[in-house]
Amino acid sequence: MRTNLRDMLADARTLIECESPSTDLAAVARSAEVVARVGTARLGVEPERIVLDGRTHLRWRLGRGPSRVLLVGHHDTVWPLGSLAEHPCTVEDRVLRGPGCFDMKAGLVMALHAAAGLEGVTLLVTGDEELGSPTSRELIEQEARGAVAALVLEASADGGALKTERKGASLYEVRVVGRAAHAGLEPERGVNATVELAHQVLAVSAFADQRVGTTVTATTARAGTTTNTVPADGVFSVDVRARTVAEQERVDEAMRNLRPAVPGARVVVSGGPNRPPLEAAASDRLFALTRRIAADLGLPEPTRAAVGGASDGNFTAGVGTPTLDGLGAVGGGAHAATEHVLVEEIPGRTALLRAVVEQLLADAPHPLATRAAARP
Repeated sequence: MRTNLRDMLADARTLIECESPSTDLAAVARSAEVVARVGTARLGVEPERIVLDGRTHLRWRLGRGPSRVLLVGHHDTVWPLGSLAEHPCTVEDRVLRGPGCFDMKAGLVMALHAAAGLEGVTLLVTGDEELGSPTSRELIEQEARGAVAALVLEASADGGALKTERKGASLYEVRVVGRAAHAGLEPERGVNATVELAHQVLAVSAFADQRVGTTVTATTARAGTTTNTVPADGVFSVDVRARTVAEQERVDEAMRNLRPAVPGARVVVSGGPNRPPLEAAASDRLFALTRRIAADLGLPEPTRAAVGGASDGNFTAGVGTPTLDGLGAVGGGAHAATEHVLVEEIPGRTALLRAVVEQLLADAPHPLATRAAARP
């Protein structure tokens, strides 16, 4: 495959200049049409448009036979409408800039160009990843179950590293219930929800385990209504990140066993695991395959990284599909004014993606197959 960098940059500009904040359904729908138009021009076939609760996702099935390889990306971004006015799409000094260029519209362009002319590939482009994929999760998992591998076009880690581990994410809300009373006249008649909330924040924070990389972070909090009233209720949110399913389950059990510390108070916990972890075992063989192919192509040896952020790769790995993430653009500044893509890295990364997909599509020998016959 020979990539035309000029065409890829033109396609990236087209996608970037159609703003697509996840929370704006109309903007996401407009973006989906732009992605569909660009993708149809490169792939020669229209995608399916899948609208779930008002959010627009796209699916290309390439070829008439069964699909074996799943390419995953998203076209929604965190940037609000109007961001282009302050952060226009530019290419200067071999650097591409613009809202969502790194996360992850350049990666989408790479997927479209790499998949052109192939058969047996499904390209799924979702429109709600930045929100945690509330409507597309089932769709992603369904597609992953039928694939021998999932390749995720999220942006690379620092220095172009592939993402071979992602922490799983759990989200909770802890509500504390007390009893109101006048803070000056008879505070002893109340049950102070703020005090209970403080106890619970400390208890939750103790569930973290730095040795294995598990973080448990109390984030937003609220309690009480007026300054002269013993607070009757309060609530705080908790963000949990864990590298393994076992750790995610340990924290979940601990969260559900929280008990009040203040006599008369009640504690109600809601929420739970949002994304399973992408564990190293899910990526090991794909990463080894990618390194071999990079060497064959004369490309720099890929490196690997474990990251705390989650992606749709967590879902594909969670259903047991071998998954390699971070195959998209090289650059930095995701979600920030410094967001950028290194133009010179695009052709080589796209060629590597194409070659990996081609090897995965080869009938025999299966590149990920275990050698059962060699076992004693």
